[in-house]
Amino acid sequence: MNDHVPGNRFSRRELLRVGGLGTLGISLPQLLAAQTSGAEKRNQQASKADACIVIFLNGGPSHLDMWDMKPAGPIEIRGEFDPIPTSLSGVNVCEHLPHLARQMHRVTLIRSMNHSVNNSHAAAVYAALTGHDRGEQGGGAKPDDHPSPGAVLAKLRPAPTGALPYITLPYKTKEGAAGPLQPGFLAGFMGAAYDPFWVLDDPNKPDFHVRNLSLPDGLALERMNARRGLLSSLDRGLGAESNQTLASMDDFQRQAFELLTSNQAQRAFRLDDEPASVRDRYGRNIYGQSVLLARRLIEAKTRVVTMSWAPHANATWDTHGQNFKSLKTRLLPQFDAACSSLIEDLAQRGLLERTLVAVLGDFGRTPKINNNAGRDHWNSCYSIMLAGGGVKAGLVYGASDRSGATPIQSPVTPGDIVATIYRLLGIDHHHILYDTLNRPHTVVPQARIIHDLIA
Repeated sequence: MNDHVPGNRFSRRELLRVGGLGTLGISLPQLLAAQTSGAEKRNQQASKADACIVIFLNGGPSHLDMWDMKPAGPIEIRGEFDPIPTSLSGVNVCEHLPHLARQMHRVTLIRSMNHSVNNSHAAAVYAALTGHDRGEQGGGAKPDDHPSPGAVLAKLRPAPTGALPYITLPYKTKEGAAGPLQPGFLAGFMGAAYDPFWVLDDPNKPDFHVRNLSLPDGLALERMNARRGLLSSLDRGLGAESNQTLASMDDFQRQAFELLTSNQAQRAFRLDDEPASVRDRYGRNIYGQSVLLARRLIEAKTRVVTMSWAPHANATWDTHGQNFKSLKTRLLPQFDAACSSLIEDLAQRGLLERTLVAVLGDFGRTPKINNNAGRDHWNSCYSIMLAGGGVKAGLVYGASDRSGATPIQSPVTPGDIVATIYRLLGIDHHHILYDTLNRPHTVVPQARIIHDLIA
């Protein structure tokens, strides 16, 4: 049978691909099917949050120059920056985080993070995002990896009909410029149907649009319904076996068409709808606009958005050289604008209470400054920040020693944080998931919920 219809530029095959994710052959209808299949498996544990935004500072942000400064230490440890007071009495942060300093009464700082990985970014990212610390075992993403929280939520607590359940942006972060995709972002053993919807276009560009959620060039919205009818007619001309297969996809194909043609479904990606002053406040760069887009996606009922702050592990926060110059001129101003605006906007819109914001990283940086004016990897102690979604506001949890090298109070692992995130989102971290061969796996077996963090 001829795949093209006379008088039309678009083939039946192209229409079936409309909205395709373009990753591992997963289509938009398959994603919707996976979302629906998980609806019967919702965990019944009460949730304090309905959604989660992960801002992942990929490469290893320096805790000593951001959250856990040591101004009384020797110059080779304390660095070039001064601390400033915050809206949380008695708590200081870096002078280059002035906007975020005004939001500290809304957040929890954890200053006693640690894990076993000091060399491999990939293994540290995997631990931070999945809660599974496998030591220095590096390498890229693998089919038998443990899943990300976004994938788990897509299965156990699906987003409402018509919303994309799990989105990652603006990069598929690699393990080095020519390296493989980092682990921790995908669904792993759960199967690629639960992988994120990737938004890989720069939202700061004037012509920003989402290729994976757009119609082919030249196919107008008003013609889409006619194309859908044509597709149905073509399907009726196929053999019985093909008809049976396609019939099982009818509901998901219809939902895919609805996402592609519905103004409501597309609205979250229309950053031009935001006032220019708001876009300026978040920062006119790929990261600031990605954080703004994350807020809009949560408003559109996406369950989990993960924003990875680097095209590859060594590109941004991996400050082995010129640590202070990079932080002062580029990294901290961009992060300060985006993160503070996100927390402020969520609070003002009444969304912070049910939206968990997690600012995570692979590890921290060495207390001692190296000969390149940088700091190297340091897994023994680092800091993260949580806000909203049932987290206690205005809390500093844990403490490091006088040089920021070792936790001296309430040490915390990434597994503990991921288990606590699951608890806030209504998922039991001891829940059993099954891989594609029907083998059982515990979501995060070696971890504890930190109840002191929960309001």
